Formats: sequence, C-alpha cells, structure tokens
Amino acid sequence: MDRISAMRAFVHVVQDGSFTRAAERLDTSPQLVSKHVSQLEQHLGVRLMNRTTRRVNLTEAGSRYFESARQVLADIEDLENQIGDLQPEASGLLRISAPVSFAIHHMEPLLRGFRQAHPGVEVDLQLNDRKVDIIEEGFDIALRIGRLRSSSLIARRIAPVRLAFCASPDYLDRHGEPHRPEDLQHHHYLHYSYLDSNAIPELQKWFTGANGARRVMMSNNGDVLVSAALSGAGIALQPTFLTGPAIRQGRLKVILQDYEPEPMALYAVYAHRQLVASKVRAFIEFMDSFFDQLPDWDPDH
Repeated sequence: MDRISAMRAFVHVVQDGSFTRAAERLDTSPQLVSKHVSQLEQHLGVRLMNRTTRRVNLTEAGSRYFESARQVLADIEDLENQIGDLQPEASGLLRISAPVSFAIHHMEPLLRGFRQAHPGVEVDLQLNDRKVDIIEEGFDIALRIGRLRSSSLIARRIAPVRLAFCASPDYLDRHGEPHRPEDLQHHHYLHYSYLDSNAIPELQKWFTGANGARRVMMSNNGDVLVSAALSGAGIALQPTFLTGPAIRQGRLKVILQDYEPEPMALYAVYAHRQLVASKVRAFIEFMDSFFDQLPDWDPDH
C-alpha cells in the first residue's frame, strides 16, 4: 500500500464530501479512491468512515486521523516546495497550449524573454482556440481566456481582458453609429463562434434576436473578424489585445461603451498544485511578472 496516496485519498474524500468529487480532484477513479481508503482502514485496523449512498460520516477514529493526516500532507507539501526551490535551473520540454490570435500577437516577446531567463527550457507552443484536455493531450500549461468555471484544474489569473464593440469609421458613416442596443436592428454583426453567449446573455438579444443586429459573418478566429471590421463589413465584439492598435490609429472606433461586457481574464491553467515542475513554476511566475501592470494592448492604457 502507498500510505501517502491512501492518506491523500482519505483526506480528499472528507474535504470534498464524496468519493466521486475526491476522484475528480485527484484525477483518478472513484473505485481507486475507495480502494485506497479501504486499504488504509485495514492497515490501521479501525473504520475511519461510514459510507452511505448520499454522504460520508467520519467515525471518532476517522475524525482524529483526519486532522493529523491533513497536517502531515501539508508538511509534505511544504517540504516538496522547499526542495523544489533548491532544484537546479528549470529545464526540459515545456508544452504550452494557447489561443491562436493571442499567441500570434503577444506570445513571441513573452517566450523570448522567458528563454533568455531560462535557457535550459525548450518550448513547444501549440495554438488552438478549443479547450484542450491538458492531461490527455500532454500539455504542461494551457492559456485560456474567459470566465473559468470551477474544475479540478489549477488556474492562475494573469491579466484582465477587455471586450469592446468596434466598427470602422466608413461603416459608421454608412449605417450610423448605434448609441443603445435598440439602435442595432439595422446593423451588421461579425460573430466570434467560440464566444460563450451564456456568459454574455445580452448578445443573444442584441445581435441574434428579431430586433437585433443581423449576423452577416461568423468565424472561430478573431483576426478574421477584425479584418472584416476594418474593411467595413460590420460591428465586431473583440478583445482589445487584437483591436487596440487599430483603435489607436483611428481605423476602428469603439462604440456602445456603456454596454460593454464585464472584462474577462487571461488564465494559466495547469493540472496539479503539488509537485509542480520547476519549468512550469518558472513560466507561470515569469508570465505573471511580464503582465504585472495593466496590459499595454488596451487603447486606454
């Protein structure tokens, strides 16, 4: 029996309230979690918990063991972190998944600086706007933009991401500038197909409803939609890390500012809090300091 794994399984079952949720957090199966707990009980010679179909109740022995086991695991994590700080310079292959347009416009200077600081790390950057399965597809880190739902993954917030409605001056001269959502019924909308309308429910009404703007184009790539907006094809809702330069140059104009969605964020997502590889820890810390202030891509910076 791996006593530490069994102890960790037991603690997570207590903290998360079920074998299923503990398994999700530990990235394993409920059956294996149950096996670990049973082996621990057999090793100790006492029942630690009473299981029912709906809940888990600790026995008196389980309550005492839980407090001590939790402290032991915390001490182990502290020790691992201390040893990690003593490890040699970060090295090895670092596999990163990142959104296509963000990576094209902003990742090269970040990676150049990181490689200068950590020459022992080889970077494999894969661009994809879908949400990759970090563990199944073998990524160390995934960069994601949005409002993250709770999951068993660890997410570090890196920078704010502002979404702004914009259109070209030529388009606004021809169609008029909308000042309220009610003004959109005679306008054209350039839709980003990966945008979660559940997170921004107003878009359903303003841009796809009977009295909303008419969707004339949709794409899963923001650069294509920004290019279409620059050519006068319609209104786009895009992050300012793409539209900022064109807005500063006057080639795009921000509209409907009073109705902008709440800002989203850029996150670094990785699989485990414990035993984080030095290359992963180094990249996250470097990226956090790289985007330490309000990102200079925003036109209001």
